[in-house]
Amino acid sequence: MDTARIKRLQWRTRRGTRELDALFGGWLETSFPTADEAQRQAFDELLDVQDPDLWDWVMGHARAPRADWQAIIDDIRARHRL
Repeated sequence: MDTARIKRLQWRTRRGTRELDALFGGWLETSFPTADEAQRQAFDELLDVQDPDLWDWVMGHARAPRADWQAIIDDIRARHRL
C-alpha cells in the first residue's frame, strides 16, 4: 500500500473530536487495507465532509447522500454498535 497515501489519510482522520478521530481512524486502520480502490476513493472523499454532517450520519440522525459513503458509515456504526 502507498505509505504516503496512508499518512495523508491518517492526518485527515484527525477531525477535532476524539469520537470522530477514533471512528474514522479506526476504519482507516481496520477496513481500508482490505477495501477495494472504489471504497478507498470514497473514504478519501468522505473525509472532505464537514464534521457536523459526519456526526449526524454516524449517530444515525441522517443518511449520507451517496451510497458508497453510507456503506462506510454503516460499517463504522456496526463495528462500534451505534
